[in-house]
Amino acid sequence: MTIQRTSIFLFLILAIAFASCDAQNPFDTGPPYDLEGNLAKDSLLIVEYLQTAEIDSLYRIHDPSGVVIIVQEEGEGTRPINGNVIYTDYTGSLMSDGSVFDTTDEDVAKDSDIYVEGRDYRVFTFQINSGTVIQGWDIAFRRLRPGSKAQLIIPSPWGYRSNSTERIPENSVLIFDVDFRGIE
Repeated sequence: MTIQRTSIFLFLILAIAFASCDAQNPFDTGPPYDLEGNLAKDSLLIVEYLQTAEIDSLYRIHDPSGVVIIVQEEGEGTRPINGNVIYTDYTGSLMSDGSVFDTTDEDVAKDSDIYVEGRDYRVFTFQINSGTVIQGWDIAFRRLRPGSKAQLIIPSPWGYRSNSTERIPENSVLIFDVDFRGIE
């Protein structure tokens, strides 16, 4: 009986070993994402951008994460914390070429040729630290007060990383012009 159990155990181990070597292994997701390397590369691009960009601001916040918040109008009240619901208008663009990839403003969408018939262009809501938006938004909105207008510069590790979409290439530094409408 012990030999039979040992044989079955060895057979299962070998089966698992062979299955994990399969070229179609669903657990083989490629090389790990290089967060630190991409953050270092993006930081240099952001510094270069900030040296040449003409952006009116009251002040700039350089978060330790690498996210840059350029406050253009100061809001009032307390800053958001985990769980707060945020209401904001925004326009998202690529730092590399300025092309707009998303917005809550219907006119901006039409002007940028990204208008979607039937989409409801209205104030966007999300909950801080709920995983429903890119991490850069959670980082940046915690540094703003309701009523603020700001430009958020989001390094790729806090954006879409190596995932690309129709309008956003992988590892893109993102810029969001936000109008922080309120908090609840």
